[in-house]
Amino acid sequence: MHRRELLLAGLLSPLMAHGSEGSPTRTQEPFSWSAERLAQALRSGELGVVEYARAAIDRVKSAKALNAFITFDPEQVLADARQLERRRSHRRTGALFGVPIPIKDSVNTAQYPTSGGTSALRHFRPRGDAPIVARLRAEGAIVLGKTNLHELSYGWTSNNLAFGPVRNPYGLDRIPGGSSGGTAAAVAARLAPFGIAEDTEGSIRVPAALCGVAGFRPTTGRYSTEGAIPISPLFDQIGPVAHHASDLLLFDRLMSDDPTVVAQQSLKGIRLGVVQDPFWRDLHPQVEAAARAALRRLQDAGAELVEADWPELTDRVGTICEPIQNHDVRIALTAFLRRYSAPTDFDGVVSAASADIRAVFAHDILPGSPGFVDAHRYQEMVHVQLPALRQAYADFFERLRVSAIVFPTTRTTAPRIGEEELVDIGGRQIDFTRAIAGNIAPGSTAGLPGLVLPIGLDTGGLPLSLEFDGPAGSDRALLSLAVCLEETLGRLAPPQTT
Repeated sequence: MHRRELLLAGLLSPLMAHGSEGSPTRTQEPFSWSAERLAQALRSGELGVVEYARAAIDRVKSAKALNAFITFDPEQVLADARQLERRRSHRRTGALFGVPIPIKDSVNTAQYPTSGGTSALRHFRPRGDAPIVARLRAEGAIVLGKTNLHELSYGWTSNNLAFGPVRNPYGLDRIPGGSSGGTAAAVAARLAPFGIAEDTEGSIRVPAALCGVAGFRPTTGRYSTEGAIPISPLFDQIGPVAHHASDLLLFDRLMSDDPTVVAQQSLKGIRLGVVQDPFWRDLHPQVEAAARAALRRLQDAGAELVEADWPELTDRVGTICEPIQNHDVRIALTAFLRRYSAPTDFDGVVSAASADIRAVFAHDILPGSPGFVDAHRYQEMVHVQLPALRQAYADFFERLRVSAIVFPTTRTTAPRIGEEELVDIGGRQIDFTRAIAGNIAPGSTAGLPGLVLPIGLDTGGLPLSLEFDGPAGSDRALLSLAVCLEETLGRLAPPQTT
């Protein structure tokens, strides 16, 4: 058989074959390619755009148990594929030609509703694409539907009571992380090479960590967040998850106006900060063992580890991170609903939300609630405490002279669906927020670029990861470093459950 026939035969046969990333089986090989490699094959005709789209549709259907999508329209996917196939020979094809990309259902798309994972917006269809989506389409990408998420992006589990829980491909009884759980689950299951997520306080990085894929939250403001359901403009940031670090770099080149070219050849001489307190405290024994082993691999590859402590960081972040979000969401969400002519207003969204979300809003957000943030306190946080935190981070990086701070993304692997208050870590009951979000909150509060890479599986087959936070504005250097880091740390084999 010719190469294309072999590939298509593999694509159209049972799609969840087992095998390592290093030696993929024929049935899963093209679905483990990078987006760049896939686009090359589709542009050249090595793979047919329509044939690949059909195979992707079948693959999504075969992974229905994940509940990764809220909206999935096979006919629209095929129509887009046919249109691309017709224009291939006589028009610019773009860097993502024919590549299917799942979009978090909090980012506007003209062809699909944008529900935000909440009932009141179930049928809300914006008139246009968000700028990020428009840019993807201009590069030839196909939207592979809208992915499930934690309702209104207000949580880290993606246990959505309105549309059902997203399930982790490495363990169907486990959370995928949130809020961008559907996108991470879809990418981890090799339904697409990368997908669009959104991060206010960990919503890219937590799902990437728990689903065993690469994830990148850029320096705040690097990519447009226009047309995305907001929480806080001070923290919100769209970004990618992928199963190849090179695709994070590709995404950045396409979406930013940064002309910087960084050719990182190796880890030799790269200084990485290891901040023992607070980032390496209260870790699950398997998380700590795997993370320490990964540090040794980085050292063996030439990286220099610089140890430090910053014990007061947790309290500094805790006093401003969530209070600012809880203040801003009332204003930002109201403005979004009005700007895009949504069929309801802020009060309508909250009143129709699921019970768990209504409880959060009633306790922390609505006027008169115990956690309500008044204007005076808000101004102090935004104009005094937040700039001071960001300056402290800048000073910290300068003093240590490190390219990034490295730490376990989460203190444990993916908890079971429903375990949302306490997590068992080495026989101790740790608060869920500390276990899952304690390490990711400082970087996004300070506006730093954060990179997540998998480092292996625990004894139960659940992904483990490290996060690398770089100085603000160091995105291109950090992403170039990511490719070298991935060569040392490796990628995970596809999950065996679907």
